[in-house]
Amino acid sequence: MTDALPARLYLASASPRRRELLTQIGLPHAVLRVPAPPGEDEPQHPGESAADYVRRTARDKAERGRDWLRAQSLPIMPLLAADTTVILNGQVLGKPADREDAIRILQALSGQTHQVHTAVALWSGERLLESVSITEVQMRPLQADEIARYCDSGEPYGKAGAYGIQGLAGTFIARIDGSYTGVMGLPLFETANLLRAAGIAIP
Repeated sequence: MTDALPARLYLASASPRRRELLTQIGLPHAVLRVPAPPGEDEPQHPGESAADYVRRTARDKAERGRDWLRAQSLPIMPLLAADTTVILNGQVLGKPADREDAIRILQALSGQTHQVHTAVALWSGERLLESVSITEVQMRPLQADEIARYCDSGEPYGKAGAYGIQGLAGTFIARIDGSYTGVMGLPLFETANLLRAAGIAIP
């Protein structure tokens, strides 16, 4: 739960960044820890575009959360899920499997402009509300020793595209065009619009 107020929705995510962002807008919530499928990332379906992939994975998370609530006989409240994907030249760059993979991803992003898509899905009653934030991110050229030190920090792991804009990699980002909170993992503008559409008041 957040603060001493009763939760008003479930957050179907273990991401501390998403929880921090909901707390930032003063929305009491409970974290719903739904068992995830094996592996760090859900596979992209054959022929599925990167943009469609991120929308589907957010929707899948919301549906798994809804089913988990029902299976565990937990109190029913609106449920929020999100998924963030880094896309470079139409290709999904997921969470790195290991140090070598993180280095490969960061080398690919170095000096390039990529997109960060964060899809948000909200179950409220029998309605599924969805939105997506798309942000263009320009990363400056990175030196090999910078990438190595960044990987040594442990920060790339568990993050789409092997970086977190709110952390040490903030110095890698030359420019963004779009939502900073979307790059963090939960676009607050789009999320607030979904919450209002579901009748959930926020400050």
